[in-house]
Amino acid sequence: MNGSTFPQASNLRLLGRAGLIALAAVALSACGSKGPPKADLAASRITTIGVNSYLWRASLEALSFMPLLQTDSNGGVIVTDWYANPNNPNERMKVTVTILDQDLRADALRVAASRQVMAGGVWADAPVQAATVQKLEDVILTRARDLRRQASSPN
Repeated sequence: MNGSTFPQASNLRLLGRAGLIALAAVALSACGSKGPPKADLAASRITTIGVNSYLWRASLEALSFMPLLQTDSNGGVIVTDWYANPNNPNERMKVTVTILDQDLRADALRVAASRQVMAGGVWADAPVQAATVQKLEDVILTRARDLRRQASSPN
């Protein structure tokens, strides 16, 4: 064995120990806390999704009877597949909900609907009444506000 290998191994051990001590010091310095974090329950920034969580949950609840085709919580998009009411099988609807903001506001929600009717054995596009889309928006906004109230109540 060469006599110069022992000082190199010793130096590596010292360097490794110094690195571990520095790493531990950095980790422990992050443990100091200034109290619990404050959460603004009116905003959805308390969740990991990219849009208002109350609008998101309310939208999913409002559309729960329809088959979902696509959901993207970061982009705030929910797209349903075609849904035909069993009481009216010659008509079907498809809905797209877009949540545009992290705040619970009426202008943070956009609902679009498509409607088709069976005509001669073929589905044909038909107009959607504006009141239908407005009613769905109202249902979602009302439920989102209820969810926010429930979250902020001191129960």
